[in-house]
Amino acid sequence: MPSPYRALFAAPGSKGFSAAGFVGRMPLSMMGIGVVTMISQISGRYGLAGALSATMALSAAALGPQVSRLVDQYGQRRVLRPATLLALVAAAGLLFAAHYGWPDWVLFMCAAGIGAVPSLGAMIRARWAAVYRGTPQLHTAYSFESVVDEVCFIFGPILSIGLSTTWFPEAGPLLAACFLAAGVFWLTAQRATEPEPHPREHHGGGSALRAPGLQVLVATFVATGAIFGAVDVVTVAFADERGHKGASSVVLALYAAGSCLAGVIFGLMRFAGKPERRWLLGICAMAVSMIPLLLVGNLPLLAVALFVAGLSIAPTMITTMSLIEEHVPRAKLTEGMTWVSTGLAVGVALGSSVAGWVIDAAGARAGYGVPAVSGAVAVAVGFLGYRRLNRPVTRRGGTVEQHSEREERHVA
Repeated sequence: MPSPYRALFAAPGSKGFSAAGFVGRMPLSMMGIGVVTMISQISGRYGLAGALSATMALSAAALGPQVSRLVDQYGQRRVLRPATLLALVAAAGLLFAAHYGWPDWVLFMCAAGIGAVPSLGAMIRARWAAVYRGTPQLHTAYSFESVVDEVCFIFGPILSIGLSTTWFPEAGPLLAACFLAAGVFWLTAQRATEPEPHPREHHGGGSALRAPGLQVLVATFVATGAIFGAVDVVTVAFADERGHKGASSVVLALYAAGSCLAGVIFGLMRFAGKPERRWLLGICAMAVSMIPLLLVGNLPLLAVALFVAGLSIAPTMITTMSLIEEHVPRAKLTEGMTWVSTGLAVGVALGSSVAGWVIDAAGARAGYGVPAVSGAVAVAVGFLGYRRLNRPVTRRGGTVEQHSEREERHVA
């Protein structure tokens, strides 16, 4: 690991909370695909499997920001443990319901309950912000966490699918639930690095989403999430049409590997210009990288095109986290980060659904038009909202944040 990354862990407790965050984030890439594999293995009902996965994603999109908002007010330990217990009970119910053939409405209720799972990525980034706020090391920390995200998405689906297909159908989701429990309870046991909570009376009752800059970021990442959701579905269909469906996991792993490599390199760099410009450039690069997918005709070329496309993901995500630091009051930082994840989750659900419809109507190759159009929408929203991003509402430790908080109290 390059020395700037090693230097991150000189801070007391940083190794512990980062390791706990890695364990706790594995379910992010394991649970959805694990449930799809489990249901398809047990019943062969792919429609039900997809609907349950979408239910979990949309429930997490709705509940995630509310959980993070409570975390900002009351602290990670007091909120994460009960929220995780709720998600674990729901996951256990889903496994039992699938195994014993209970009615579908029970499956959907349990899938919705799993949405209470906390956003561990936001929790870990909030701890890094508390340690390195206002220093260049925070950029490196965000880069490192972006790499961790990609590692989870490279190995999580392989592990989940492999267990459910070779051991027993419930094995993948079961292991994901174990990872969640271990990660959250390990993280919340580390009190020394937990960010200080900000009680409601200190920052008003309004949502972080009221910040105009955050609205732009979330709207743009709905379109960005549609890129990710569509690419996943279309790539599986593309490989299936060519008789190599199993190879789709390798191709998608290369997509994540490109992002992982770019994140490592990006974290070693230092930038003097405005982050807004880098962010907009990243959005444009993600959109342009979708165009070659419309032209590829075989899996090797697709793998190369997706690896190159992945190079723009992590730098854009890292810059987004830096922008949230500028556009959301410190008292609502965790909620602000979670709203971006919510935008991505909604986009993934939309992109995968639209891509599936296009594939059924016109074939897999035409399906790559969905991420191309989604990229164009992301660029349009980014340009339209760029002026808002040029007007940060917070300055760490400065008077602007305090003024913003007074305004929120007045409005509330």
